[in-house]
Amino acid sequence: MKLYLTILSVLIFIFSVQAQDLDGSIVDFYPYLDKMYKELHQNPELSLQEKETSARMAKELADLGYEVTERIGGYGVVGMFQNGPGPVLLIRTDMDALPMEEKTGLPYASTKKGISNDGKETFIAHSCGHDIHMSVFIGTAKMMKEYKDHWRGTLLMVAQPAEENGLGAYNMLKDGLYQRFPHPDYAIALHDDPFLAAGQIGYKVGPLMAGVDMMNVKIFGEGGHGAAPHKTIDPIVLSAQLIQAYQTIISRNLTPTDPAVITVGSIHGGSVHNIIPDEVLMQLTVRTYDLEVREKVINRIKEISEHFARAAGLDENKMPEYWIRDPFTKPLINDEVLTKQMVEVFRKIFGDENLLPVEAQMIGEDFSAYGNEERKIPISMFFLGANDPDYLQQQKAEGKEIPGLHSPYFAPIPEPTIKTGVKAMTSFAMHILANKEVMMDINE
Repeated sequence: MKLYLTILSVLIFIFSVQAQDLDGSIVDFYPYLDKMYKELHQNPELSLQEKETSARMAKELADLGYEVTERIGGYGVVGMFQNGPGPVLLIRTDMDALPMEEKTGLPYASTKKGISNDGKETFIAHSCGHDIHMSVFIGTAKMMKEYKDHWRGTLLMVAQPAEENGLGAYNMLKDGLYQRFPHPDYAIALHDDPFLAAGQIGYKVGPLMAGVDMMNVKIFGEGGHGAAPHKTIDPIVLSAQLIQAYQTIISRNLTPTDPAVITVGSIHGGSVHNIIPDEVLMQLTVRTYDLEVREKVINRIKEISEHFARAAGLDENKMPEYWIRDPFTKPLINDEVLTKQMVEVFRKIFGDENLLPVEAQMIGEDFSAYGNEERKIPISMFFLGANDPDYLQQQKAEGKEIPGLHSPYFAPIPEPTIKTGVKAMTSFAMHILANKEVMMDINE
């Protein structure tokens, strides 16, 4: 009976929106979104520095008639629209860009430079596509207001800073997001995907993205002259041994079916060619899906580090030191019922040929935080195809790599990507808010 009601409600919803010509409304609004997208693309801002971007999102939402609150957890923005009794739905976009140079050669490519949070000058680029996300976000906000007669409830449009460093959602929640506004019943989001063609949507029920820990390991030694290494305990050599040893945690300490990744992404030690230093700092990421696996990996990193330090001849007062960032990014697990309903909606709108299952990934995404507060709520994120289908076909035919997220050559094709994203997000949001009785089955 529940399945019948769900399918029936989806059909009723789709036909009612088609009658109002959602496609036509998106087409009419797209020139504005295209202009905004290119302006956002040319003016990226780093994590925790999104002053102008957040002001732009706030103005866009206010101009559409949303009740806007700024400076939540830093540069976070919430646009609220209360449209009668019903569920509370949170739709999230991220806003920050990356400290890297864009090399796409596009006429609207970013040439912007700035100062990173560690004080270094850097190029800045939207090489993860958060400008696409924001454009879809504002397009969705526009459509939800335009079609307000087709849904009931409260819509929270959340523009989040600092996704790339994993602090944005945490900061907004810590600053009272769920206390200052109606507590959401559901949260949804999207992420652009360079490996899917524009017009396609990727989905996955359950685990989608991994939990991520940022971890520092400081290795000590006994420095000296590079010409007399036998009179030292070399922390650089010790670090090299540890980097290799850490990989055996994955291959020899974990069940092969438990996914995990340890990456040593940065090593700092020494000052000149001929001095063996006293210490080395290694910066790691640990990626897992299971909390017990996470604990095991972190504990083994510490055990291996200390055993190697002792084997090198270091005293107990020179054992390694550790730092793990709080908060850690929790795994993103798409709610089963909510995601299956999303798939039903998208199948009716886009057809089976444009709806593709995707594999879980080891990248992190702090959207997971919205579903992991004391009162847990169903969340779901889908992937939005962002590449030219002809380009994808050509690259595959020639056996060439396709630039992925965080590549300086990542160049989404704006129009079909944004239009598809707005249609998908609006349709999913309206379905949730137009079918209260059906959606409430999620919480039973």
